[in-house]
Amino acid sequence: MQTTLRQLAAFTMTLFFTLWSITTAQGYAFNQIVPDVRQPGSISGGSACPVASHQLTSAAAIAFRWSTMLGATPKTILTQNQTASGSLNEIEQVIQQSLSVWSGVAGTSLTASSIAPLVRSSAANLCGSDGINSICFDQPDMAFTPGVLAFTRVITTDQIGIQLGSGAPSTQVGQILDADIYFNPGDSLVTFSTPAALSANPKSYDLASILTHELGHTLGFSHSAVWSAMMFPFAPAPGTFTGMRPTTQQPDAPLADDDRTGLRVLYHDPGDTQFVGSIQGRIVPANPFSLPAAPPGVTGIFGAHVVAVDAASGAVIAGILGGWSCQAPGPARFDGTYAIGALAVNHSYKIYAEPLNGAVGPAEVSNAIVSLCRNSTTDPGWPPLQSCVIPNANLEFTTATRSSP
Repeated sequence: MQTTLRQLAAFTMTLFFTLWSITTAQGYAFNQIVPDVRQPGSISGGSACPVASHQLTSAAAIAFRWSTMLGATPKTILTQNQTASGSLNEIEQVIQQSLSVWSGVAGTSLTASSIAPLVRSSAANLCGSDGINSICFDQPDMAFTPGVLAFTRVITTDQIGIQLGSGAPSTQVGQILDADIYFNPGDSLVTFSTPAALSANPKSYDLASILTHELGHTLGFSHSAVWSAMMFPFAPAPGTFTGMRPTTQQPDAPLADDDRTGLRVLYHDPGDTQFVGSIQGRIVPANPFSLPAAPPGVTGIFGAHVVAVDAASGAVIAGILGGWSCQAPGPARFDGTYAIGALAVNHSYKIYAEPLNGAVGPAEVSNAIVSLCRNSTTDPGWPPLQSCVIPNANLEFTTATRSSP
């Protein structure tokens, strides 16, 4: 699957919500994959419920290498230090710091020890389906259509025991086997600057912002519809950067609360006692007969953006893509369910829902919604009882909220 970073370019429903205590959640904007239940249960897990793509987080389990082959005509990576070795050191510092942004979030199992030492390579065309996570600055690809600054190609397994290239066999369904980050190498109008060089190059894009966003994809994130989130699908304007610069005291400073909450859900720390709150509910039409034409079994609103706001500060804490639930052996049910997990306890939250008809539409979050189902049309021989068809995201509704009975 593939994600890209680009330049920035009615009926009533009722929203039910209750506060609950379990820490899992359905519908965050993660890349989803359905296990291959055509295989024995020991290989597939025996369930057609979607699984979020994820990396393993044991010590040094996540390894990255980066290609020191940099575009020269035109020059695409601008640094303050103009010497050959100094420029590479400055770029590598940005990579290390961007990795630290994600491993610096409190309350997750993703820590600095999860990431292996960064490796340099002078090889050209380093990115490819070889089982090794790579970052490439000078590798052309058909995905670089007009407006695409960078993209990440992620390969996730739907079985246990799958091996890709020189990587180790998968031990979990949903495990990311390979994630490669490509930066646009040949557009004369696109340059990237390290933070140290950005002020002197105001027409350049901030390398740290773009890289931190793409690293989110390597961890399993799709895009977020929260405009302040690092995983928002559009890049900051040239000469600007996303969020705040990281510091020693706050290495995750560039991230928004939405990014942090999603990471805590995706990489749950079983020892955490602070971010263990969860809010669950259903989004259903006030008039059930008003649901538009949809595949059988659709009983609620699918594809709504459901947002949790801290009642005291007004800060957006999390935004998820609601509308489905799943219970083994599956498949997914499109019943309007949403669940927002990894919320700080002893806080009050306001919940609202909105359609994906603004700057972020279904196309920008397709990896989180179109991969929830498999059937005999998409996969020959798929078991009928574990088949489903993805409905279209509902883009036209208004909301009213009432407490659960």
